[in-house]
Amino acid sequence: MIERLITIGLINSTEFIQQVSPVWEHGTIISSNLQLIAGWCFEYYDEFQKAPGRTLEDIYFDKKTRREISKDLIDSLEDDLEDLAEEYDESFNVQYALKQTTKYLQKRSLEIHQKAVKELIDAGEEGAAVELASSYRPIRAVVLDDLDLSGADVLLKVENVFTGLFQSLLEYPGKLGEILNEQMVRGAFVAFMAPEKRGKSFWLLDMAIKATLSRSKVAFFQAGDMTEGQQLKRICSYLAKKPISEKYLGEVYIPEIDCIMNQLDECEKEERSCGFGALTDSGLSIENIRKEITKAHLVEAYADNGEDYAVCTNCDEFRDRSWGTPWLIPKTINRAVTAEEAKRKIQQFFIDKKRRFRLSTHPNSTLSVSAIKSIINRWEHTDGFIPDVIVIDYADLLISNVTEFRHAQNDIWKNLRALSQERDCLVVTATQADAKSYDTNLLKMSNFSEDKRKFAHCTAMFGLNQDKLGREKKMGLLRINELVVREGEFDSMTAVTVLQNLNLGRPFLDSYI
Repeated sequence: MIERLITIGLINSTEFIQQVSPVWEHGTIISSNLQLIAGWCFEYYDEFQKAPGRTLEDIYFDKKTRREISKDLIDSLEDDLEDLAEEYDESFNVQYALKQTTKYLQKRSLEIHQKAVKELIDAGEEGAAVELASSYRPIRAVVLDDLDLSGADVLLKVENVFTGLFQSLLEYPGKLGEILNEQMVRGAFVAFMAPEKRGKSFWLLDMAIKATLSRSKVAFFQAGDMTEGQQLKRICSYLAKKPISEKYLGEVYIPEIDCIMNQLDECEKEERSCGFGALTDSGLSIENIRKEITKAHLVEAYADNGEDYAVCTNCDEFRDRSWGTPWLIPKTINRAVTAEEAKRKIQQFFIDKKRRFRLSTHPNSTLSVSAIKSIINRWEHTDGFIPDVIVIDYADLLISNVTEFRHAQNDIWKNLRALSQERDCLVVTATQADAKSYDTNLLKMSNFSEDKRKFAHCTAMFGLNQDKLGREKKMGLLRINELVVREGEFDSMTAVTVLQNLNLGRPFLDSYI
């Protein structure tokens, strides 16, 4: 598996081949096919200064046409190339792969050297064997814990850091993406804080699935909030956009983004979509509509105006100002997701598209960070699965060897941060807010539960907010605010409003400020 990982890196990643090239020795890889493919990658890099990627297929056919490949290798080579091709477009964890490559190259260098010494001894050339043995110098590490800023190697490091700095492993569109996407990068540890029943598990699943859409490999750990069956049902509900229970059938209202100027008929712009306001007789004003509008207002407005009313977000001013407000569209749901439909959706989304998603489910109070590491190591060693994104639902359910509860929580969060650093992956989880959060409309840093040191270990933490009377929940609205952002400025008092419908498995439909 490590030789396969190295070969994939040489094919896919210019950064990887740049850093491996100075220490590479021909014959390091045991597999003759992978050694041959590696050689083609270095030939291509030497000429074009980049990894070959899909050009490798052209290289193979060119060499085959020129009869540079032995006939007895062709079938097995094509099998290996087909196997490797499955990961051409997947996200590749360069830093973790470089660490593993260093260990392997150093081990193989020593094995090759020992073999050469033994051959001299067996041939009766003890003097030459001693001389060769004393000349051994281990391969220098590809990735070092220290960095010499006066050395030429630092320039490559700087280039790679800046070019890969904001390559998000999962992305949201619109206003929500503006606050989330830059945080969803390798090495980050991101958490979401909310009271109970605010949709934390829905959000973690949504991010996991969006990560697979970005070709990231996802490991999802269910720490006891749901059973495997419940989690699978929720995934299928998400994919089918249908409820998993018949009790949610019938008429539902789907929120869409509208403009308060459109709803109150205060807009005279040419680009406006609608010629009248749907809420002009509601008693709501520009100043209070966003805080006082209710589902009853919108249901009545739809009944009065029907399909004649059109939402509008067309002007540049809407995008720059806080004019967003919901509009509700009724939709009749006749069927819950069935087993056959669920199987078809899983087949189409994951299997046919070769999207990599591992689900690991554990009873409450049985899963620890060390167990998570062991499971991921097992996946890597058995079939080469190395996650780019690790989602844990959720951190408060993990256990620790530390006996005192508050210190145990700090130990868990500290180890989750270490996990994101050791594997250079994105770790995402959620945590419960304190009891006071039920009586507030906007979470603050003071709403932490158990231990405020949670904030210190996160690279970013976001709050999931709804008003305490349930007005927003009935309309399908949620507000997300920044509680901690390690890089850059943030304002915890400003929130992005998200449109959602949890009964259809969708915590995110759209967003506005």
